Amino acid sequence: MNPFRVLLTHRNFRLFWIGQTLSLVGTWMQMMAQGWLALELTNNAFLVGLVASIGSLPILLLSLPAGVLADREHKLRLVTIAQTLLLIEALVLWWLTFTGHITIGWLLLLAAANGAIGAVEIPARQAMMIELVGREDLRDAIALNSSGFNLARILGPGVAAAVIAKAGIAWCFGVNAISYFTVLLGLSLIRLPAWHPPLTTGSPLHGILEGLRYVRATKKVATLIRFIAVFSVLGIPYITLMPVVARDLLGLDASGYGLLLSSLGVGGLSGALALAAVGRRLPRGKLLVAAAYSYAFLLIMFSLVRVPWLAYPILLVAGFSMIVTNAVANSMLQSLVADQFRGRLMSIYSLISVGLSQVLGAFVAGAIASAIGVDWAIGGGAAIMLGFAMYAFRRESSWIVDEP
Repeated sequence: MNPFRVLLTHRNFRLFWIGQTLSLVGTWMQMMAQGWLALELTNNAFLVGLVASIGSLPILLLSLPAGVLADREHKLRLVTIAQTLLLIEALVLWWLTFTGHITIGWLLLLAAANGAIGAVEIPARQAMMIELVGREDLRDAIALNSSGFNLARILGPGVAAAVIAKAGIAWCFGVNAISYFTVLLGLSLIRLPAWHPPLTTGSPLHGILEGLRYVRATKKVATLIRFIAVFSVLGIPYITLMPVVARDLLGLDASGYGLLLSSLGVGGLSGALALAAVGRRLPRGKLLVAAAYSYAFLLIMFSLVRVPWLAYPILLVAGFSMIVTNAVANSMLQSLVADQFRGRLMSIYSLISVGLSQVLGAFVAGAIASAIGVDWAIGGGAAIMLGFAMYAFRRESSWIVDEP
C-alpha cells in the first residue's frame, strides 16, 4: 500500500525521480508563463494555441527517428545531453524577456527549439525507465513518475504566479533554467550496468518501418495506440487553452489561472499516488475503462462551467481521471512491447501524446476557440472522446476489460 515503495527499492530511480520532479516545477513555471506571455503579446486565442503547437511540431516530425536512436544508443547519455540543451534554451528565453526583446516570433522559435530537443529526450527517457526499476516494478514506476509530474503541476503554477507578481514574468524562465541543474545532478549519480551497443542492421529508415510494422502487426498494441491518439488529440488541448478559459469564461487573472492548473495537478497527483499504492490490486482493463469514461464526461462538464468555484473541483477530479487513464494505458503498452522495440514504441507514444496532441489538437482547438468559442472547442472534443471510448471498449471488450 506504500506508493513510494519503488523509490525506496531502486536507488537509480530515486535519483532520477527527485531531480526530474524538481526540474519539472521549473518546467511548469515556464509553461504557465509562456502561455500567459503569448496572451499578453498577442491577445489572440489562436496564437496562444500556436505557441503550444509550434513547440510540439518538431516532436511530430522527429520522434520516429529519435525512437530508432533510443534503441541504438546509450539512453542515459541521450537524456543528459538533451537536458543540458533545455537548460540553454531556458536561459535564452529568460534573457530575451528580461531585457524586453521578446516578441511572438522569438517565443515561437524558442518553443520550436524546445520541441526539437524534447523529440529526442522523451522516448529515450521513457524507454530508460525499465533500466532503472526492472520489468516487475515498471507499472509502479510509471505511476510514481506521473505523481512527480503532477506534484510539479501543483507547485509550478502557484510559484509562477507569485514570481510574476513579485519579480516579473522573465524570472519564471530564469528559475526553470536553474532547476535543470537538479535533474543533471541526479543523472550524473545514476549507475547502470555497462552499456553494449546493440547489433543493428539496416538504415534508420529501415528501423522506423520495422517499428511501425511491429505496431500494426500486434493487435493489442495497435488498439492501445489508437485509443491514446484519440484521447491525446481531443483530451489534452484544454490545458493549452486554459489561459483563455481563465480570462474569458471565468474572469480570472494570472493568479486564478495558476490556481486552475494547480487544481488539475492536485487531482493528477492524487490519481498517480493512488495508482502507485493500489494499482497492482486492480485489473488494468476495468480501471482504464472507468477512468476514460470519467475523464471525457468531466471535460464536458468543465466546458459548461462559468464560475471558478465549480471549475476548481471539476478540474481536480478531471486531473485524477486523466492521469489514471494515461498511466494505465502507458503501463499496458510497456508491458506488451518487446524490449528491442521499446524505444521506437515510446517514440510513437510521444509523437501522439505530445506531438499530435499539441500540433493537431491544440491548433484545431485554438482555431475552433477563435471561431465559435473556447467552450465549444473543449466540450466538442470531449463528446467525441466519449463516443469513441464507448465504441472501442465495446469492440475490444474481449481483452481490454479482462486485462489483469
